[in-house]
Amino acid sequence: MSHLWHALRQGNWRSLLACFLYFDTGFTLWVMLGPLAPFMAPGLHVGAADLGFLVAVPVLSAAILRIMLGALYQSWDGRSIALLGVALSALPVVIIGCAGAPGFHELVILGVLLGFGGASFAVALPMAGSSYPAKVQGLVLGLAAAGNVGAVLDGFLFPALAQSWGWQRATLVVLPLLAVTAWALYAWADDRQAKQGSVWRGLRNLLLVTLALLALIEAVHAGILSTFGRLLLPILGVTLALAVLPGDYRRELKARDAWLIMLIYSITFGGFVGMSSYVAVLMSTAYHLSKVHAGMVMAALACTGALLRPLGGHLADRVSGSRALLFLLSLIALIDAAFALLHPQLPSALLMFFLLYVGFGLGNGATFQWVAQRWSGRTGLMTGIIGCAGGIGGFYLPVVMGLAHESSGSYAAGFALFALLAATAAALVARRRMMSRMNTEASAEERAVA
Repeated sequence: MSHLWHALRQGNWRSLLACFLYFDTGFTLWVMLGPLAPFMAPGLHVGAADLGFLVAVPVLSAAILRIMLGALYQSWDGRSIALLGVALSALPVVIIGCAGAPGFHELVILGVLLGFGGASFAVALPMAGSSYPAKVQGLVLGLAAAGNVGAVLDGFLFPALAQSWGWQRATLVVLPLLAVTAWALYAWADDRQAKQGSVWRGLRNLLLVTLALLALIEAVHAGILSTFGRLLLPILGVTLALAVLPGDYRRELKARDAWLIMLIYSITFGGFVGMSSYVAVLMSTAYHLSKVHAGMVMAALACTGALLRPLGGHLADRVSGSRALLFLLSLIALIDAAFALLHPQLPSALLMFFLLYVGFGLGNGATFQWVAQRWSGRTGLMTGIIGCAGGIGGFYLPVVMGLAHESSGSYAAGFALFALLAATAAALVARRRMMSRMNTEASAEERAVA
């Protein structure tokens, strides 16, 4: 504990706390449709695929908006962006909680705006780390991103409140939390990163991409995009977001490491947020748990992943991010493959989900230790881009799981696909480590000859 306090005193711990609250309440908003979905489903009259799509839309929206907020952070004060994000993410809650009963289409549209809660990641992390030295970035970014614990509030609060008050009024509980967050940001947030570029261009691009996301959702509703066409939404959204970025920002994507880290984060964080959005539905359908008990399972799993994230960053500080990720990706692949092959009973499934979330949580922290070391000075931009990849992974997980269950009555095909992705990422990390070791040995030999 003394080591932790010593590390926190090396920067502005009040700003770190404000950033944690910003991401925590944003995360609570972001995935709240997941534990509420079993309560919403009877009135919406939709199938498993549509329900998976509904809970995935906020995840997709946040993924795209993270790019825009991350780019805006390069030119505008992080505290101002955060306060704007709090206001925008509160809007759909007010509409859901105070208007008449929304239908499926209205909820999907409001889900786009809920994405502003998850997009807080692209501002909260770099602003928290801006006042801390490089040697503790893994720990500090892990603590800020432990705002993932907002998903725990979702699982504990919303099912019980929905059962007592109705699911619409239950959503209003987040408004006081947002008010506290706004005060903490105004009073404590401190952004020390140097800024460059046009603020107005960043705001214009944010508005354009938000409107484009709403237009894509309308295209789905109008039947222009089929059920399987929904799988193209992330590609269309990301293409548009990258197209409006300045050219020097897009050049960062030429680095091979950038694509590897995006793949890794789409598995670790995508798995965390995607499964947290869908696990209450999965537990209700596959294991016939009550709505409240399914929410409790979701909360316990989310708590595991969120609390382990700082430890993942600290672990990467000690043993290197690539070594930690090689082990964690292998663990995720094995657990997913076991789900696909064994069809475990409830006690075994709960243990396996726990181990899966251990991999997710530690992996999330280890990934961003790597980012802070590799892209010092552009952490806002790269946090947004890599965070987008994580959100896209989180979008595909519930959509694919819903399609798998609707087509076969089982989730095995979904778990098998995600096992293959994790195994591929582990192999790529192993190859990178081997190439890095060979280059190091070759450089040492050259120096010895010289």
